[in-house]
Amino acid sequence: MTDRILIGVDESEQALDALSFAADEWPESDLVLVSVIDPSKGGYTPGTGIPSGAEQWYERRKSETEELLASAADSLDTAGSVETTTRVGTPAAAIVEYAADHDVDHIVVGSHGRGGISRIVLGSVAEAVVRNAPVPVTVVR
Repeated sequence: MTDRILIGVDESEQALDALSFAADEWPESDLVLVSVIDPSKGGYTPGTGIPSGAEQWYERRKSETEELLASAADSLDTAGSVETTTRVGTPAAAIVEYAADHDVDHIVVGSHGRGGISRIVLGSVAEAVVRNAPVPVTVVR
């Protein structure tokens, strides 16, 4: 049985490091590249309604995310299969939910390496994934 490894993918260098790490560490596994569109980055806040331009923002982000995932998938040299998916929501919650619902055996995410007050104030996707994931998580720094 082949393991399914979920890798969180965004535009960061840390995500690219996580992608390379997973491909090197599990070359025979099936890789699932997940990117998350966070609606809070589009200017929507509760109580304000949907701002003008929100649909255009979402369509642009969706297109950019699909291009990012295609490029990431093309960069991999792996014996297993590679699939890509785009989710909408908060990144940590969307990654954990996908893993729980789609028979994932392991999660790999990059970390920005924030610590102390910065981590507390800004939050950490990697930390939230580690705390809530239903499967083992590797954080690549």
